[in-house]
Amino acid sequence: MLWLFRGISSALFLSSIVFTIPLAFDVGGRECGLALSLSLATFYFLYSILRLSTPNSSRFRYSLVQVIALLQWLVIPGLLIWSLNQFSVDSNNNLGWVEKTFSRSRAENEPVTSWLFGKNGLVESISIGLWDKLLRWSVPVFQLGEGFCSLLVIQAAGEITRWLVNREGGDNWMIGLLALSASIISSSVYFLYRITTFPEIGNLDAILIGSAITCAIFLCAWGIGSGRGNPIESSLLFAYVTLCIYQIFTDYQPAVIPEKVAPPQPDFPPLPPMIMASYTTLMQMLSSLPSTMHSAFHFLVAAIMTITPSVIISLTYRVFVMYASTRIVPAVRESGARTLSQEPSLEDSDGVGQILGFVSWFSSSILIAVYTSLLMQHFASASGNGNGAEWWTIQGGDTGGNLWRWANLGMTMLLYAVELYLGSGTNDGLTSHWKVD
Repeated sequence: MLWLFRGISSALFLSSIVFTIPLAFDVGGRECGLALSLSLATFYFLYSILRLSTPNSSRFRYSLVQVIALLQWLVIPGLLIWSLNQFSVDSNNNLGWVEKTFSRSRAENEPVTSWLFGKNGLVESISIGLWDKLLRWSVPVFQLGEGFCSLLVIQAAGEITRWLVNREGGDNWMIGLLALSASIISSSVYFLYRITTFPEIGNLDAILIGSAITCAIFLCAWGIGSGRGNPIESSLLFAYVTLCIYQIFTDYQPAVIPEKVAPPQPDFPPLPPMIMASYTTLMQMLSSLPSTMHSAFHFLVAAIMTITPSVIISLTYRVFVMYASTRIVPAVRESGARTLSQEPSLEDSDGVGQILGFVSWFSSSILIAVYTSLLMQHFASASGNGNGAEWWTIQGGDTGGNLWRWANLGMTMLLYAVELYLGSGTNDGLTSHWKVD
């Protein structure tokens, strides 16, 4: 039951973060979203430090951790309300945090305490300004980290499938895995066709897409032909290259559904009278609910409408590959499959294990930073393409670019090529400790 409770708690945490941060950006503006993201990341960073420093023998500190864990469901909406009240949208707010804080008129007309701790004061401007810069500078780290973790997952999947094929009854596994690989490649080809329909693609973009696809096909053929790879590795690599290209050239906008003219009402009801009467009664009961219920429903709908599917897909994928890499790396370096079920710890003797333990302990703050960075990339790309997000540049945001997405794509294929060149095609990593019947 403990794992079920942890799973429900994690799902609720993800849902609250996914809903609140884009709602703050959409309703309160750029600074409001950054302020909420910074406050949430700081809260969970301090919470992780408290958990990490809590000894098992101290009941007081353990109780304090549990109380904070329960209060987080009040802290998240409280911080959202605070950020919406504190940071209002300013259409002319296109200055940097340095100009707003150290302007001459402000220094002459306001007292020192207001200049330091008031609205747009020194503390507020420096904290939000540094958080903005940190998220911008972290884009290469997040992007290249995604590619490296994806390559780890692809290679781990290849080793596991190679072990399944080489054991008893491997012929059946081979047929099933070949069918799975064909399905993955077919789906990737379909999305490549979807990419060709995007209006933003120019001649240079077409050259880059063709070069990337050609290199991916060459690497897939090299891996299968040399025996150092297998169909699953090749299909997953091709799918990841397609995903990267799709994320670069997608318009980040939901599909526009044309409005349909309501058909004329028929002379007879579409359902029996008993069902229609029950439906009418139910709608009357819902309309008589208190106004707070209607307000909560409209608030939930507004929060859902602010979520961008492409950002959610990118976030889900990054969380999956980064979580999988924290289990795969120790399994490859130490004791095979047994390490897959063990949590990384800061008490590990090697540096890699300590880094993975740090990522595991502070995963909530890292998740908030990654999600905020993806949202900022989304707003920057939408603003640069003229897709109705001009408010982002008006409020001081940049138009961004896809340089690091292309760099991640090239670096991932380069690392895979090096791995194929240096690899031996034998199971000397994840599955080397597994028993073969």
